[in-house]
Amino acid sequence: MTAPIRVLMITSHWPTPGQPRTTYFIKRQADFLRAAGVDVDVFHFQGRRNPWNYLSAWWRLHHRLARNHYDVMHAQFGHAGLLVFPKRFPLVVTYRGSDLLGEVGRGGRYTLMGRILQRVSRAVARRADAVIVVSEHMKEELPPGVPFHVIPSGLDFELFRSIPRDEARRHLGLALDRPLVLFAGSPEWPRKRFGLAQAAMERLDHRLGVELVVAWGAPHSDIPYFMSACDALLFTSMQEGSPNVVKEALACDLPVVSVPVGDVATRLAGVAGCELCADERPETIAAALERVLRRGGRCAGRAAVQELDERLLTQRVIDIYRSVMRRPSRPAPVVEAPHALP
Repeated sequence: MTAPIRVLMITSHWPTPGQPRTTYFIKRQADFLRAAGVDVDVFHFQGRRNPWNYLSAWWRLHHRLARNHYDVMHAQFGHAGLLVFPKRFPLVVTYRGSDLLGEVGRGGRYTLMGRILQRVSRAVARRADAVIVVSEHMKEELPPGVPFHVIPSGLDFELFRSIPRDEARRHLGLALDRPLVLFAGSPEWPRKRFGLAQAAMERLDHRLGVELVVAWGAPHSDIPYFMSACDALLFTSMQEGSPNVVKEALACDLPVVSVPVGDVATRLAGVAGCELCADERPETIAAALERVLRRGGRCAGRAAVQELDERLLTQRVIDIYRSVMRRPSRPAPVVEAPHALP
């Protein structure tokens, strides 16, 4: 029997009990890798855009690397990959969105810190042994010539499943007698554009009696209940890599109304009952949402996202681990023999 692959997962994002986070997809990947036989250690640090935090994390990480052997280091987000240099073991980096696309601040403007993180992430990509992006459109932000793999964040179909609507509403204490629209991001994050969602809701026909439900801060285990209790997911983000909440909604057969962002167009293609808005005007979004609510019922989203089963994607990640383990960490220089004299 061969020894399991030893992986050190490095991340500045990790779900903390009692705190609202959207990074359960990283923990889910680690859990599924372990279930597939990979020996995964996690190095979690709090970056918070503070250089001293990164310096402290760099020291602690290299202290661990000096005492332990790993077959692969896997950085979640490009800026986490910065900590591994000078590199001791093969490095795989997963880019998930803002690390390559930039960070959106107040007023919808991209921040200076976000531009710095973009530069750091691109520099890391040039030195990584393998690069993963979570959606095809992110490749445009990689340095020219950097090879990449497209592997979206996967889904746990045992967790994200359809629950009878009234059962879900009773579980959450929600009204049984009116249409509900779900907003699952943080209202405080400019990138999620909660104000745009509110503006669209205000333009709905008031006779529908629709209520907007914000699920931010709810326990992760309750999110499938919110998705089963509501009649539509409203998604208004300005910038995304491959938004997990859209894929999770589809796994619960919840109709999605979204602006064109990230890979949402790909996810909604051919899924009857969902709407991809032609533009980002509140009137356009409201009209799409009203069509979905008047149509009623669920969508056939679960069948459309079967390829995102975390178990299938885990095997693709393991294949990448094996490929960088076989590859020399630093190719030997090519030396041409001198031409023979005539």
